[in-house]
Amino acid sequence: METLTYSHFPDGVSAVHIALFTNISNAVELRKRLVNAAKLKGEEGERERETVNYGFVDARLITSRLHIQTAVYQAILAHVQGTMVTKTYHSEILWALSPSHNISEAIKRFGVSDSSQALLVVRIGPPAITSKIFSDSVKQVVSGDLTELSTLASYTDWPLIRKVYKFSAIFPLEGSKSEVAEHASIDQLVVSSVAMKSVSA
Repeated sequence: METLTYSHFPDGVSAVHIALFTNISNAVELRKRLVNAAKLKGEEGERERETVNYGFVDARLITSRLHIQTAVYQAILAHVQGTMVTKTYHSEILWALSPSHNISEAIKRFGVSDSSQALLVVRIGPPAITSKIFSDSVKQVVSGDLTELSTLASYTDWPLIRKVYKFSAIFPLEGSKSEVAEHASIDQLVVSSVAMKSVSA
């Protein structure tokens, strides 16, 4: 688990917690819960939306910690500047990650799906939401193994990333570069893509 502090942002969005969960066993229920939470009315809806108030990101499509950190930063920046494309800063993370400008496609591709096995869970909020509060609360929502974030690279699906970002022509499966060098190049490209997403929107 990782905690980031952005003291130059307003207090309400200055703390970020990121956790990696693997061996997810409730992906179907989690996706349904997120859909239902958006539809619920009144106090019940507010409570449920707060309970699942996280960004759920498919770990297979994340190339590095810098990749997810850049998307989180861009989402907070858009919130502060009043330029968000989506309704929440947690869904804004998914939009920032996606090479497409289609919100539904971004959520479907980069968010939780019925087959999700590894998820990055992100919580943006005030410093009052400590790492312990985050850890205790997210474990009530996600059924899986809380895994060291340092192992993120082992869950990256590089062929899928080539397909999603349309890198197949640039980085063929059988290329001249070493695998490590190729992955580093792809990482640089996707991080740059996320950082520049708002400019091209």
